[in-house]
Amino acid sequence: MKLRLSAAVLGLAATFGLPSAHAQESVTGDDKVLRVCADPNNMPLSNEKGEGYENKIAELLAKDLGYKLEYAFFPHRMGFVRMTLKAKHPEIPGKFRCDLIVGVPVGFDLGATIKPYYRSTYAMVFRQGRGFDSVKTPDDLLKLPPEKLSKIRFGVFQQTPPVDWLLRNKLFDQAISYQRQSGDPGAYPGEIVEKDLVGDKLDIAMAWGPIAGYFSKNSGARDLVTVAFPPENEIKFDYAITMAVRFGEKDWKNKIDETVQRNLPAIEGILKSYGVPLVSEAQASHTAADR
Repeated sequence: MKLRLSAAVLGLAATFGLPSAHAQESVTGDDKVLRVCADPNNMPLSNEKGEGYENKIAELLAKDLGYKLEYAFFPHRMGFVRMTLKAKHPEIPGKFRCDLIVGVPVGFDLGATIKPYYRSTYAMVFRQGRGFDSVKTPDDLLKLPPEKLSKIRFGVFQQTPPVDWLLRNKLFDQAISYQRQSGDPGAYPGEIVEKDLVGDKLDIAMAWGPIAGYFSKNSGARDLVTVAFPPENEIKFDYAITMAVRFGEKDWKNKIDETVQRNLPAIEGILKSYGVPLVSEAQASHTAADR
């Protein structure tokens, strides 16, 4: 499932490049700057304008630490870590371009990670008044009349858990597949909701929960409904998210971990304001215990 997880969270663990050993030339954070590695066009996570929830979390951490906030932007594609977390600063000797990745999946092995700070799940989005108003859970969809169910156009990202759900329920032949990563730097995953669902190219869009929840709220269409996939035994839909620093920087990792832990209520508030569907550890643990 670790390979599937990398897909589930936009290919983070699969595309961050290879780890490399760097001698630590100076103490990270000693100049009171929080340098964050981020994608410039990956809403609702981050963008160059600082509008994503990872941007807001970074602002919160910087304020708590009393640090100035700076970014090193690079798309979450091949070479992300090599070009950001592992890259030497072009102007400041002994420093790296950035020192913290705000969102990576648990199991990320290209950096040292802190305790997970939230858990989300996949979700589906559809429009009200299109025959889906009775759908309150994914399984409710399967109760629709066969003639209705057989005509639904699903949008789904390749190699993600909803693909397994569609296959299990013999609905994959009705799916339109989307690539997890595009060579177009202007493309972003939320287009599946904001453009194709709203533009009636799809009946139901399936995406990672933060994407589904955010674009459901902010697409401009007021009739969108988000239904999250609950934790279950057969298909893993929910994943815990953490932060990553370079290997070998124990003090910096501990400082970030402590800062995150004392700001967890505020972080949760940020996530909820962006429509991120949150899964409690109790829910996840209960399901895991049944496996």
